[in-house]
Amino acid sequence: MRTLRVVGLHEDGKSIVCEDPASRTRFLLPADERLRAAARGDITRLGQIEIELESQMRPREIQARIRAGESVQQVASGAGISEQRVERYAYPVLLERSRTAELAQSAHPVREDGPDVQTLGEVVAYGFGVRGHDYSKATWDAWKGDDGRWVVVLQWKAGRSDNRAHWAFAPGAHGGTVMALDENAEVLLDPNAYRAPRTVRALDPARDAEFQPTLDSVPPQDHAELPAAEPDPDDDTREIPRVPADPEEDTADQPRPKAKKSHPIVPSWEDVLLGVRSQRG
Repeated sequence: MRTLRVVGLHEDGKSIVCEDPASRTRFLLPADERLRAAARGDITRLGQIEIELESQMRPREIQARIRAGESVQQVASGAGISEQRVERYAYPVLLERSRTAELAQSAHPVREDGPDVQTLGEVVAYGFGVRGHDYSKATWDAWKGDDGRWVVVLQWKAGRSDNRAHWAFAPGAHGGTVMALDENAEVLLDPNAYRAPRTVRALDPARDAEFQPTLDSVPPQDHAELPAAEPDPDDDTREIPRVPADPEEDTADQPRPKAKKSHPIVPSWEDVLLGVRSQRG
């Protein structure tokens, strides 16, 4: 048992701050009547306080809270009593909850055309298999609501998420019936609500010639060339295509165009007198 030392009073004025000298970890201790009685060494008063606290939670109330879905730890913490005291009265109720959850798995889900032929356990097990979940790691539980009806819950883990599905369970002939209370419960009851993921595979043009992929699903170098658009006969804005020159073609024998003279042409004397332009280049 570790020894703590008192650091002082907490800022709320209702707790004592204690510290572990070795690890420097601090703790809060409620400054209630039990602490004051213990500080005085009043053992008689401590016993009376324990009886008063336990008398605040009757066995019937303990069982009612357990039946409503609380755990032993939650009841003990909320009432300020020991877990051993809660367990004495909670045990038969916990068995009742476990038995009810087991019976609910044999009940038949209610659908639009009536109760399903399959049981809740069979439908859920199939849904888990389709989705790739491990049904053996799922846990069932049940509790009774304020209206006196039983609620059955299935808890499972998918990846890093904790999931729950709830059904209302009505015991009866042939196992009774269950109705979905939330979206997860409805999805598990509907095998068509799940779509298997599509497998993405590399394209082989020679083997998959009939496959028409989208541009986003194929690398750029594998895109097929798109057909050229039909020319418009009325379009006068078409550009004349350029024919690239062949570097190996012998152009020595081809005549070269004459370069134009950059100096101006001087008119003759006759042109000046007669007012005509000479045709000499």
